[in-house]
Amino acid sequence: MKKIVFTNGCFDIIHSGHIELLEKARELGTKLIVGINSDDSVRSIKGSQRPIIGQQDRAVVLIGLKAVDEVRIFDEATPENLIRELKPDVLVKGGDWDESEIVGAEFVRSRGGQVVTIPIKEGFSTTEILNRIKGGETPAATRGEETQPAGSLTGESLRSHISVFEKLISEQSNRIDDCGRIILETLTSGGKIMLCGNGGSAADAQHIAAELIGRYESERRALPAIALTTDTSALTALSNDYSFERVFSRQVEGLANPGDLLIAISTSGNSPNVIRAIMAARNRGCKVIGLTASGGKKMAALCDACVMVPGAKTSRIQEAHIAIGHIWCELIDQNISAGTDN
Repeated sequence: MKKIVFTNGCFDIIHSGHIELLEKARELGTKLIVGINSDDSVRSIKGSQRPIIGQQDRAVVLIGLKAVDEVRIFDEATPENLIRELKPDVLVKGGDWDESEIVGAEFVRSRGGQVVTIPIKEGFSTTEILNRIKGGETPAATRGEETQPAGSLTGESLRSHISVFEKLISEQSNRIDDCGRIILETLTSGGKIMLCGNGGSAADAQHIAAELIGRYESERRALPAIALTTDTSALTALSNDYSFERVFSRQVEGLANPGDLLIAISTSGNSPNVIRAIMAARNRGCKVIGLTASGGKKMAALCDACVMVPGAKTSRIQEAHIAIGHIWCELIDQNISAGTDN
């Protein structure tokens, strides 16, 4: 009886950790299909310097492995559409992914399939390999915004800010535009915007929601937007009755409809409650866009589109996030008329 196993990833530089995972995955069925992100998809979740190896060459290497029976390239940020097309019996991810974070898990289980996580081999990752090739440079050192020039604190901070924004222009302008288009499509088709984040990101969520439901610079109709960070009764009840990890996802479960949009904000890209909200939104048929930093690759891989600010310092990342939010508001001002509800 045929038993299809599916796993996915970028597989940019194949290493023994990949081989071990693929071999263990193949043992779970009779056919292993590997989905790989296209080059553009890799750039959207790994940054402009990736992939190192092009999609066709990555596919050739993978299909040459004994454990792999078929390779499929997908252009989206996630393999959800491919999973629905293939209908695998077993869905496999590395052990660094919690089952609640795995795209397609609910669909596979709904059909009686299995979702399996396989522990990853310690000490092996493409990022670590690239750092060794570069002579042990850390990502922060290569970005340069932390190595500040001598001078006053004010001057150093402003130069650091400018450095991050220059990189943002060169590396993420297209992603900002992609996210803006999704916001516009949601609003013009009658959907609403939900936003969430922690700390400074919570303030950004509230700020952007206020600009949408009120107005930015131009008079126009009110737009449906809600920050999931503002209702203290809901926040405290959900944290107390469930857990803080569910403080946003539970609200999404109650408020979201297909065609709505979640804007998820996390400077680290690893906030558990934000990740849970993303998965809840996906399960409700919503689009998801993200605001994170260059280290937020897991979060970016779960979003339909994501802006990854090329920096490591929280303050610089947050400054960029609210600037991006304002850009989206300007785009809305240009494309949504005042209507009749003045």
